[in-house]
Amino acid sequence: MSDMYLLILLFFVIATVYSSVGFGGGSSYLAVLSLFPMAFEDMRMTALICNIVVVGTSVFLFNKHHYLDWKKTLPLITLSIPLAFLGGRLLISERLFFILLATSLMLAAAAMLLNRKTSVLKIPQYGNAAIGGSIGLMSGVVGIGGGIFLSPLLHLSRWDKPKAIAATSAIFILVNSVAGLLGQWMTYGINLNTNKVLVLMLAVFIGGQIGVRWTIHQLDPITIRRITAIVVLIVSLRLLFKYL
Repeated sequence: MSDMYLLILLFFVIATVYSSVGFGGGSSYLAVLSLFPMAFEDMRMTALICNIVVVGTSVFLFNKHHYLDWKKTLPLITLSIPLAFLGGRLLISERLFFILLATSLMLAAAAMLLNRKTSVLKIPQYGNAAIGGSIGLMSGVVGIGGGIFLSPLLHLSRWDKPKAIAATSAIFILVNSVAGLLGQWMTYGINLNTNKVLVLMLAVFIGGQIGVRWTIHQLDPITIRRITAIVVLIVSLRLLFKYL
């Protein structure tokens, strides 16, 4: 029972911090769940379900406060949805993939922390669909929503204001998490501990509400950018330590 209390607390903290920059926390849910006895397939499904709970409410609030630009966002998610579904059905080797992923995330985080005035990347309008599709595929394979990949790219290219990027990351994570979850369900079925998952859903719902409202009403753009970079950096370092 003490392990369950610790798990609830960790999920609550993760949801609070990650939702403040439009993330669901999927990568960190996976890291925490790996410390407890659970099948890998169940870990991925639990992380995706918690992602959906967190970013589902975040999308509603961001849209309510007019931070979502649907005209710019739709090209990002058009291809990501079917490819996240496909990714959820694929089985691939993990080690090299995660090492390359961690390295790229670390470079993106460093660039976000150091870069101040000039854009590092230029993303043409027609490239949004390709970028969204690629990240969607990768997200479905790993079992997360993909915001941890998308957000650094949008920040580095000055795609929009930080709160708009947080809102876009949230909707991107939502649709990819749903698609990835469906793909995994069709491949592995569902064999989850319902009571445990429901408790974790409640924990991340409360944490997500705190985080997203903190962003909308309190955080300034520079702080959002810095928190995003630090979260991305932590995830990249954790992946490197695990797979090197």
